[in-house]
Amino acid sequence: MTIDRDNHAAHVAEEGKYEADIKVSPVGGEHVVLHDAVFGDITEDGPNYRAVGSFGAWVLITKSDIGLGVLTLPVVFGTLGIVPGILLIIAIMVMMSYCAAIIGPFKMRHPEVYAIQDAAFIFGGKIAKEVFFVMYQIDLVLTVSGSCVSVATALNAITTHGACTAIFIAVTSVVGFTLCCLRTLSHVAFLGWVGLVSILAAVFTVAIACGVQGRPAAAPQVGPWTKEIKLFGSPSFAEGMTAVSSIVFACGATGTFFNIVSEMREPRKYVRSMVLSLSFLGVVYIVIGSVVYLYCGQYVASPALGSAGVLMKKVCYGLAIPGMLVTLAIYGHLGGKQIFVRILHGSRHLAHSTPTHWFTWFGCQAAVAVVGYLLASAIPNFGPITSLIGSVSKPSTCIIPFTFMWWHDNWRMAKPEQRKEPRRRIMAVCNIFCLAVGIFLTVAGTYGSIVAILAASSKAGPWSCRDNSNSVHQD
Repeated sequence: MTIDRDNHAAHVAEEGKYEADIKVSPVGGEHVVLHDAVFGDITEDGPNYRAVGSFGAWVLITKSDIGLGVLTLPVVFGTLGIVPGILLIIAIMVMMSYCAAIIGPFKMRHPEVYAIQDAAFIFGGKIAKEVFFVMYQIDLVLTVSGSCVSVATALNAITTHGACTAIFIAVTSVVGFTLCCLRTLSHVAFLGWVGLVSILAAVFTVAIACGVQGRPAAAPQVGPWTKEIKLFGSPSFAEGMTAVSSIVFACGATGTFFNIVSEMREPRKYVRSMVLSLSFLGVVYIVIGSVVYLYCGQYVASPALGSAGVLMKKVCYGLAIPGMLVTLAIYGHLGGKQIFVRILHGSRHLAHSTPTHWFTWFGCQAAVAVVGYLLASAIPNFGPITSLIGSVSKPSTCIIPFTFMWWHDNWRMAKPEQRKEPRRRIMAVCNIFCLAVGIFLTVAGTYGSIVAILAASSKAGPWSCRDNSNSVHQD
């Protein structure tokens, strides 16, 4: 990519553009070539990996987080009670926001970082890099599989189980692969706007429909009925951890934010985009979860799109399908790209449209699509797969590594007298607490998720043709 030298310098001076990972070198006397610490030379011969603006970053951050996971929250309230449910949403969102805030300064200090594994190399060396590379890849692929299951659930609902669920998952995987092949997040951001409007339209439609209907679809449709609203629930340990893992899943896109800031034109503006996004999401989660649960009580469906009756279920799932596909596109794109960047890092093929570039790009995306398809087919049930993602991979990509990042930059590299500062010691305690919470959520949440998956597998096993949207009666 070539830009005018004088205009570039003026823009940098006016906007305070982040230059730590961009070197300006003369080309032809009047133009410059941008050199990025991750992607190398960015020229007109290849994709522009540094084209995401502030609004694009906001929509990518927001859409990475919000999906059908928000519609598991009413069920969470039914398990935990509405008071603990709201408090846990607030607590987990605050923790996720704190971890996300660490990304901006860390990227500024270490411009060569593209994703979590690169940060892990800085604070833990080669072994840490490999461990977090695997954990982040698992997180991305599991989310791809969850998106495939979500779309298959929607297609089952709209068509009243018009085809085998395994077929719907296969078709979704093919469509997802096509969308994932967009090479830059700036292009994916355009899809993000569509997906965000789609999901918000679906969740607010179901909330309104639940409010105006006479009784939930799962409640007795004739005669008297009683709605039970729990202020405080009494779940078993496994049920409680499954519910907590569902909240973590709904809030747990923090690991993707490194990839987003790495493709921003002005990474200094990341923190503002992130704060606005997570504040907006926190309000949406609490409002949607509370409204749907208060109107439906124990008769809330999972996901909640089925709570407002057969017709509205079809309408809401129809509205939500573009949003689900965009979630699939974002996570599939990032899953393939982190492998792509690792393979071609330091090579001219990374930022130039050579045959090697294209072959590697499509190969990486195909690999992620195939693995995502296999996992979706093996666990074709929406609730269990979301809690599995929330417990197995989210703490390891959204909480744990960021505590080590803070420790490296603010404690390990600090002078002895700086470590005695009260504020720094308080922050150290906060990071130790976050680390402990992340480990606990991983271990206990995984146990609860496995229990839920075993129970669900007795109803719909791997590569099952059975309806996973509860649209038809099945013995």
